Amino acid sequence: MRKKINSFANHHTGMSTWSCFVARALCLCVLVLADCGQARPFPVMVQADSTQKKKSKMQDFVPVPDRWRAIQPPPYALNKQGHLYDPYNQNILKGDFPIIGQNKFLILTASTDNFAQSFRVPTMTAISTNSPQNFQFFGNGNRFLLNERLRLSAEFYQGNTAFRPRDWEFKVTTVFDINYLAAREISDVNLDERQGTTRYDDHFAFQELFFEKHLFDLSANYDFISFRGGLQKFNSDFRGFIFDDFNLGARLLGNAGSNRFQYNLSYFYMLEKDTNSGLNTLFEDRDQQVLIANLYKQDFLALGYTTQLSLHYNHDKPSNYIDENGVPVRPAVIGASRPHDVKAFYLGWSGDGHFGRFNLSHAFYQVLGRDSFNSLAGRRISLNAQMAALELSIDKDWMRFRLSGFFASGDQRPLDRFGTGFDTILDLPFFAGGPFSFWNSQQIRIFAVNLTSRQSLVPNLRSSKTEGQANFVNPGLLLANFGYDADLTPKLRLVLNANYLRFATTAPLTQFVNQTIRKDIGLDYGLGFLYRPFLNNNAIFQFGINALTPLNGFRDLFDSSKTQYAAFTALQFTY
Repeated sequence: MRKKINSFANHHTGMSTWSCFVARALCLCVLVLADCGQARPFPVMVQADSTQKKKSKMQDFVPVPDRWRAIQPPPYALNKQGHLYDPYNQNILKGDFPIIGQNKFLILTASTDNFAQSFRVPTMTAISTNSPQNFQFFGNGNRFLLNERLRLSAEFYQGNTAFRPRDWEFKVTTVFDINYLAAREISDVNLDERQGTTRYDDHFAFQELFFEKHLFDLSANYDFISFRGGLQKFNSDFRGFIFDDFNLGARLLGNAGSNRFQYNLSYFYMLEKDTNSGLNTLFEDRDQQVLIANLYKQDFLALGYTTQLSLHYNHDKPSNYIDENGVPVRPAVIGASRPHDVKAFYLGWSGDGHFGRFNLSHAFYQVLGRDSFNSLAGRRISLNAQMAALELSIDKDWMRFRLSGFFASGDQRPLDRFGTGFDTILDLPFFAGGPFSFWNSQQIRIFAVNLTSRQSLVPNLRSSKTEGQANFVNPGLLLANFGYDADLTPKLRLVLNANYLRFATTAPLTQFVNQTIRKDIGLDYGLGFLYRPFLNNNAIFQFGINALTPLNGFRDLFDSSKTQYAAFTALQFTY
């Protein structure tokens, strides 16, 4: 650089002295700037100082990955090879691959229900009692029940079931039931007193055996109409208040309006039930027909709320029948007993869903019809009875708080020509506690009829829920409920339940037992746990205890103020 400047100055020696001085000054400035640039690389030095400062500051902190990378999922292999005994990965036996051709699939399901229960209910003594020194009308009501139920199901169908309905389907479900009951009173397990105080029974049944055929589509959005015929399950409303059963029938089902509407038209020719298991008999009919039509509308009034309109028709013809324990069930042994014909129409409106944060479930039914001869009234009666149910709940984080009420009308004049006590066809309600309610889960018997049947809310004075006929001269029920559900962990749920029970009227009971009966029934409360160890439905464990503290009406009927109780364990395994 210096040589270039000197040569530049020597080259212009012919210039004037002033011009030469200016030229030399400019060259000197350029030389100084060039020397500064070589000695101090300013940008590089600043970058180095900044990096050193950052390193000194970072020594005081420990770097932590963000919450998405803090927990890495286990390695996942795509298309992992499954096995026939593996229900979690792809398996040809659970419909993951076609078993024949490209679109025919097979689904096999096996499940076992194990149920054990210790309970106490009011129990009458027979002429021959197991305790000779006991002179009371009601004896020892302690009992123990064991029940084992094995289900095997095969489902064979053609179709590609993402949204498109199946072309056709054939399904069969068999059930083998074993039950053992140990009681304290003779004739509690069988009318024949020689059978003692224990009973062992088993039964094999077909609960499902049907064929379903896709008839045609209604739109390009897979709205359809299908036909299903044979032994099949059907629940006529959201909570099973009127009809919920496996039985022999024919059914048209489908949807419309891009699945905003669903509809059913069903006819059932009812089979007899096994007495001790409640399962179907092998094609032994009971001369009872049930016709059901219902229509569902989704997102009615608000998104997330579904409403339903329904019509039920129950025609139960006259018959004589004695159950497997030797007890007459048709006609019921109450009042003037003789075979009779029941025709009942149920007009219903129900709904289930939510409005904002509030969950709502409700139902109302009006019954009209006739009974050719009601045993308690001793005459032909016209039917006019009502039922209403309402449940409000709200979710707060992992908890749900429930308030509900149930009303079934009673008959205030049991000897007139009207039957105003509400009764069902074959109900299975999950309401006001369900299995965690003593009133709902136990059969309480008085003389030869049930004050209330197992898995039913209505005190209908019916000989048997599954084998008897509907009785519309009964006391009815008023129920107020508070419930609390809490998901303590993803695997464990807590259920708390409390009910206040009261007869709507006691006139039919007064007529039946020939004494004054007050209305208060009792306080019903329960505690339960549901545990799913694998976070799925392959294993479900239920543990519960519930009790009924009697009030005036219950004490009048059963001459006891003892708290009735039930403690149970239910283990379900499914493959």
